[in-house]
Order: sequence, then structure tokens, then C-alpha cells
Amino acid sequence: MTVRVTRTFEVTASPERVWEFIVDPENRARAISVVEDYSVNADGRRATWHVELPIPFVSKTVPIETEDVTRREPEYVKFRGESKAMTVTGEHEIVPTDEGCRLENTFVVDGRLPGVETFFERNLDGELENLRTHLEAYLEGEQG
Repeated sequence: MTVRVTRTFEVTASPERVWEFIVDPENRARAISVVEDYSVNADGRRATWHVELPIPFVSKTVPIETEDVTRREPEYVKFRGESKAMTVTGEHEIVPTDEGCRLENTFVVDGRLPGVETFFERNLDGELENLRTHLEAYLEGEQG
């Protein structure tokens, strides 16, 4: 089973400012509650997330190797993450509006261990809400 969640945020900021936030793998990692630690490669396109999932059969953090596979500045970034536990894909599209822009987000999680999909089915919408909260804080100057 694959879990897919799409969520859109309206912000009163320029597409370029939202791009600065969303293209940074560190910002994306910090926004996800189950990411206990992360490291970003010098190229700025790859990162390793160390994810702690509260599910049976997973007693330690799971490293997920993520990489931006598509970037179209300043409008679209797609990343993919691979691990023994799951594959995750995230897409973020920035659409200009009269008041600022709209950030359209899609996350897809394909679990490889029992319980992964169930966890994300219950929690993925909340993780996207975390992303919105981190974006708003960044735009207000509290982060970044």
C-alpha cells in the first residue's frame, strides 16, 4: 500500500523567498517530526535523514538517503528518499498569486516494513502541517 497526501499553503511572500526555504534539504528535514538527525551533502541536493519510527520491528533510527531529482528554480523541486524501510517522494510547486504565492505539496510514502504505511497514513497530513509551520516561521525571520 502506498500513502499519498497533497496539501496546499497560501503565503504572502514572494515565490523566490518560498523557493529559498523549500529547496533547502535542511529545512525540509527539520520540518519532519520523526527526523531525529540529518546531514546535508556539500552539493546541497542530497541529505541523509535519520528517522525514528514508532512502529514494531524498528528499534533504531532508519537512515533515508534523499536527493533532489528535479529542480526548476524558482517554481518546483522534487526529492526522493530511499531506505530499507521505505521510499518517500516529495514534490513542492510554487505558484505565484496576487497576494504572494501558493505552495502545492505532495508526499508519497511506499513502506517496505510492516507498519510504515499505517504510521504515515495517520501522520503524513500532520507532517505537512509541520512543514507549513516551519515555512511561516522562516518567512517571519525566526529560522534560516
